[in-house]
Amino acid sequence: MGDLAVSDEVLEREQLPADAGSENALRPQRLAEFVGQRRVVDNLELFIQAARSRGETMDHVLFSGMPGLGKTTLAHLIADELGVPMHAASGPTLEKPGDLVGILTRLEPGAVLFIDEIHRMPRAAEEFLYSAMEDFYLDVVLEPGVQSRSVRLSLQRFTLVGATTREGLLTAPFRARFGVLERLDPYPEIELAEIVRRSALKLGVAIDAAACNLVAGRSRGTPRIANRILRRLRDVAQVKGSGRIDSAVAEQGMRMLGIDAQGLSEMDRRILRCIADHGGAVGLKTVAVAVGEEEDTIEDTYEPHLIRQGLLKKTPRGRVITERGLDAI
Repeated sequence: MGDLAVSDEVLEREQLPADAGSENALRPQRLAEFVGQRRVVDNLELFIQAARSRGETMDHVLFSGMPGLGKTTLAHLIADELGVPMHAASGPTLEKPGDLVGILTRLEPGAVLFIDEIHRMPRAAEEFLYSAMEDFYLDVVLEPGVQSRSVRLSLQRFTLVGATTREGLLTAPFRARFGVLERLDPYPEIELAEIVRRSALKLGVAIDAAACNLVAGRSRGTPRIANRILRRLRDVAQVKGSGRIDSAVAEQGMRMLGIDAQGLSEMDRRILRCIADHGGAVGLKTVAVAVGEEEDTIEDTYEPHLIRQGLLKKTPRGRVITERGLDAI
């Protein structure tokens, strides 16, 4: 399938280095430009307006939902709408409380601190945030041991925005410290088609309505996937077409990417074949070993679409393929 056979990477990775700049360029600049998630956006607009009118920092915000639905984009937009700086970190990199001290003590008044994959923070780092979130101070231990002493550091008031694909992994005390909890859901095709149309305009590539609908229908309800497919179709149109993305170019590009009419990639089909070959319920660990993929990636990236499409069921005994799933392979 040549250099464009990258369907699993299109689905899996949070941010491909080659596409990082382009991905940022496709993000909306204002909340009013954000397509979809209407209830979430309306709530955020109200909370932001209220905080600004009172001259206060906004309550801490927790976004949950599958990868690629716009959690990071909304964090950027909150900072932009509040007119404050934004600082970003990733949960897995905050291995110990000390990693948070430098970040928190450098925050400007009212700043937004965005922590992606916040559920992957170690418990010690999570608990270290409690006083920072509630009372905006840190107790830092200078000399651990029998004669330990600590110093209290005052912090500027800030807004913590967390993003998670596994809200259930957050402890109840940590979750309770977020004043705003919003869940993002997969996008309907009509909204994805509008996102594709707008993204094509920003990329400077012509696309017709039929191609927009085709991309939307195979993007698994996820804008990030829709935009990455669009960028690959732009390559196909430029090299093998007239530069315009029509339905024929879109179909050709989908075949090259290995994405079928249900939005399934080769990895999706491998997962389904693995379960079918076992002839019954299969545990996640077994599936991960068989297909050569991480358990978290299968559970967060691939399974939600397979379950929504009625191709796979999760049972207490393990994963079970459905009749529709057997037909798909």
